[in-house]
Amino acid sequence: MTLSTGTKLGPYEIVGPLGAGGMGEVYRAHDPRLGREVAIKVLPATFSKDADRLKRFESEARAAGVLNHPGITAVYDFGTNPGDGSPYIVTELLEGETLRSRLSGGTVPIRKALDWAVQIARGLAAAHEKGIVHRDLKPENLFLTRDGRVKILDFGLAKLKVDDDTGNQTDLRTISGTQPGVVLGTMGYMSPEQVRGKAADRRSDIFSFGAILYEMLAGQRAFRGDTAADTITAILTKEPPDLSQTNKDIHPGLDRIVRHCLEKNPEERFESARDVAFDLDALSNVSTPTGAVSASMADAAAAPKRRGWVLPAIAAAVVALAAGALAGYRTGKKAGFVPPPSYQQLTFRRGELYASRFAPDGQTVIYAAAWDGKPVEIFATRTDRPESRVFGLAGAEVASISKAGEMLVLLDRHMVEPFIRAGTLAQVSVSGGVAPRQISTDVEYADWAPDGSNYALIRDVSAHKQLEYPAGKVVYQTTGWISHPRVSPKGDMVAFLDHPIRRDDGGTVMIVDRAGKHRVLAGVFSSLQGLAWAPNGEVWFTGTRTGGNRAIHAVTLTGVERLLARVTESLTIQDIAADGRTLVSHDVIRIGVLGKAVGEKTERDLSWLDWSAAFDLSRDGKTLLFNETGEGSGPAYSCFIRGTDGSAPVRLGDGTATSLSPDGRWVVANTTRSDPPQLWIYPTGAGEKRLVATGKLGVESSADWLPDGKAFLFTAAEPGHGVRVFTIPATGGAPRALTPEGYRLVPRSPTPDGKAFIVIGPDKRRYLFRLEGGEPEPIKGLADDETPTGWSADGRYLFVYRRRDVPVRVSKLDVSTGQRELWKELSPLDGAGIQDLAPVIPTPDGAAYVYGYSRTLSDMYVVEGVK
Repeated sequence: MTLSTGTKLGPYEIVGPLGAGGMGEVYRAHDPRLGREVAIKVLPATFSKDADRLKRFESEARAAGVLNHPGITAVYDFGTNPGDGSPYIVTELLEGETLRSRLSGGTVPIRKALDWAVQIARGLAAAHEKGIVHRDLKPENLFLTRDGRVKILDFGLAKLKVDDDTGNQTDLRTISGTQPGVVLGTMGYMSPEQVRGKAADRRSDIFSFGAILYEMLAGQRAFRGDTAADTITAILTKEPPDLSQTNKDIHPGLDRIVRHCLEKNPEERFESARDVAFDLDALSNVSTPTGAVSASMADAAAAPKRRGWVLPAIAAAVVALAAGALAGYRTGKKAGFVPPPSYQQLTFRRGELYASRFAPDGQTVIYAAAWDGKPVEIFATRTDRPESRVFGLAGAEVASISKAGEMLVLLDRHMVEPFIRAGTLAQVSVSGGVAPRQISTDVEYADWAPDGSNYALIRDVSAHKQLEYPAGKVVYQTTGWISHPRVSPKGDMVAFLDHPIRRDDGGTVMIVDRAGKHRVLAGVFSSLQGLAWAPNGEVWFTGTRTGGNRAIHAVTLTGVERLLARVTESLTIQDIAADGRTLVSHDVIRIGVLGKAVGEKTERDLSWLDWSAAFDLSRDGKTLLFNETGEGSGPAYSCFIRGTDGSAPVRLGDGTATSLSPDGRWVVANTTRSDPPQLWIYPTGAGEKRLVATGKLGVESSADWLPDGKAFLFTAAEPGHGVRVFTIPATGGAPRALTPEGYRLVPRSPTPDGKAFIVIGPDKRRYLFRLEGGEPEPIKGLADDETPTGWSADGRYLFVYRRRDVPVRVSKLDVSTGQRELWKELSPLDGAGIQDLAPVIPTPDGAAYVYGYSRTLSDMYVVEGVK
């Protein structure tokens, strides 16, 4: 039955058709409860006549509904049409095209095919780990969104297919036609066991995945025939042509991975989709047979996996990168390939590593770390006997070591804001024995010039981050932030990472000379951390463009870029020795949220994916606003709300949301990944999202509703000017500047009466600023290094804390007297790898709260053979 516009299915109202097929019809529909559009797939009414089949499908649909992965279409609801009893399933509405539509244009570029394949494999892995098998994977069930993501459709629908007399499922009835000349749909992607009517497990999905990847790369199907019988024969007995015959640019290693997926015997296929994703990711820098990956590495990637073999993430990566040195060295050497890199682990304790450098002897490594929940301090170790000893500088970090053995360190280095730490720059010998000589305060990074006579440094001055080289001479400024400056071997320029958006580590690799002439070498990356000059004159750095894990890249001074090494989780390059040995940290990073709801006695972990960053809490303490900005969020980031009782999150849209309206019905969000960044207002329930017209303003991420809910504040910069705070009506209108240049809005800072708000001034101090204008007013009793985070309901008290403290001590500051009282002391039970507990967000009455935590667990390695 075709549904007309306006038809109601439960609470959903049909808007129009989207498509139809053998498994039902798909419609665009409106959900008035949450004010959003959804997709509804209505299945044939005949399904409702078989109670067992319907029950089985409902169970599978609900199981699919618990999956939460960026590569799987979200399932919202399941129901039956009261008119004819036909079941329907409600999912997120996607914009883009199916992979089948894309394949109609021929082959897919290799790098694009690899990107999509990794996403599909990760989505399958997430489902398989929940015990859910697709059973009907094909290009029609893979959707390419407009922002470059791949979504797997129709999990659970294969459960509807008819069982044979033995209880095993068969997909033979999904064939679209049997007459000669008809191109078969699902049939060409079935595994041999499915064709035989046997049970299908996750390895059947891997076979179907291999057939799809083959088709993307070859431009033709792996198995096809003029009739169903011909196609079945091909699946059971024939091998598809070598990919190198259909596409001469296919690397043999990639061909081996595809064939390993297409093994006839399921026991000989990859054991898991996660293995497939890992091996494809390891080969993602391969574009031609002469690519930078050895044949032995490709052999290792295609080798069968041992069932039940579990390794730590870095160990698995080392196996993938280095197995060829043992398994295929002889053939690789004869073919002219370079053996893959080898990794030597230097640290073995649990915690976060901050920075490390080779000493002049090339064997000693000086590094800063916070092990086992203790404060950061400097350690020394050696590559020939990796036993760390305490250097003797607690609370300090190493910044740079000169050829003469003089070390620049940052004393009392503390968190200023996400990704940014500052301290007092000091000089001390690597041999120790004397106290450090202090040089300059509020320094974030520093690096010696080659002759050790001067250095480059980065610091925050008058609301700008500036790079100085030599110290005292400004060669680059930005309203964003700068990191990891490294002076070139000739001393004539500085390479550094430029991050245009505060609280975000995306950006570009840049160089600047002594005269201040700068240019971009490589970009744009969604995450950039770590940089060093290689002996061959290249700049090596660690970053990712896809929102995934950071890998080691190289770029020449002419901008020619190449990928050097990739592993699971993220790498951060620390230093490179004169002989090319590379010092890296392997970091497992998680950002999460802990909180206590009203009336509860214990805290609850409210984290969702890998980077759950808290931004606001409703006045009644029942609703948390948070953002996902890690790998799980996708490249555009995602904003969510969820109940502090632990109920399931609701995704509101792309970007980073920063403030809940006083009535809890709206959030203001910034799409930081768009160009230019834009402000949006998203509904938390019924309603339509709307764009906030900010003209040519360069919008930053901070925005805050005023207490009446009629307008909000935000930080932005006019073209050619510095940042300042603006206000704009929520219903639309022209933005109006409130502060002079150089002032930024502090989150959750408007006073309860809506007459004032808190800003950070050019001197980095916090001030109270009146909406009607006037001079900024110092806040009585507030220390320069304290962060305000909200007002009591009567406006008498300001909640404040220091970001550097673990545990974090939150006080109630009486702004009229400057007196304070301790409100809470907060810290996770497991303190390993935690150096930042922020933001802390209490309700105005202090009855509920949430706070963020950042946990990084690091291991340090010396890598040989990266070229």
